[in-house]
Amino acid sequence: MGVRAGMNRASSTTPLFQYRPALRPALKWAGGKRWLVPHLRPYWNPHRHRRLVEPFCGALAVALALMPESALLNDVNLHLINFFRWLREGLQLSIPLRNDKVLYYAHRRRFNDLIAGGQAESWEAAELFYYLNRTGYNGLCRFNKRGEFNVPFGRYRSVSYRHDFPVYCEAFAGWEFAAGDFEALKLAPDDFVYADPPYDVPFRQYAKDGFRWEDQVRLARWLARHSGPVVASNQATERIVALYRDFGFTLRFLAGPRRISCTGDRTPAREMLALKGA
Repeated sequence: MGVRAGMNRASSTTPLFQYRPALRPALKWAGGKRWLVPHLRPYWNPHRHRRLVEPFCGALAVALALMPESALLNDVNLHLINFFRWLREGLQLSIPLRNDKVLYYAHRRRFNDLIAGGQAESWEAAELFYYLNRTGYNGLCRFNKRGEFNVPFGRYRSVSYRHDFPVYCEAFAGWEFAAGDFEALKLAPDDFVYADPPYDVPFRQYAKDGFRWEDQVRLARWLARHSGPVVASNQATERIVALYRDFGFTLRFLAGPRRISCTGDRTPAREMLALKGA
């Protein structure tokens, strides 16, 4: 593979980087950040020799666009991380894949049975998670208080499915996946951290225990303590803006593609980037 553009005259002390083409996420994902990548890239490019750490990696829209050689990708959603781990191991799907309501609810019951039976990290659970994501309503990932996946059947005329994922298996070779709270991550001093937590909005039931305001404060404090470069994104609510200002972050504001209301106000939601050392 060739050297990245702009690096062909690098000095002997300048690290060389192999070009790795961007990939699209394998999953649908509400609130994905592919739209934000052009805004993140100028902060990432000077640091692309570093390890990329994402405490809330979601469907990997950012990592698959930036394509770091080394990454630590975490999410509190164990089922999401289980899918990525099996993808790295060469996941191939053998279950029936159809845009069919009866099949969808049968697969959803089986997926929840695996969770209840302690098999949430199995190959079969990864297969079912992919199917439910592609077929369920709006690509949502939602769990009830008992930890059961409860997204209803989608409203698609047709759904495209993949049975194997060799390109992701290769891309993930240098990436580590973790499932847990962000504060459990072992950061190196020079890691580049991009944090995209659940937004400061009323709906936060992305995982069983949700994401409370106390967690937003805990995250901002944790990011402020990191010695390496940090970029965080969130909806620019008054208290989020005040929180990151109080911790000394430089703020940048963007008009996001999301809309404040699907039934009335169609104003683009105001997004915030909080920057430190980037």
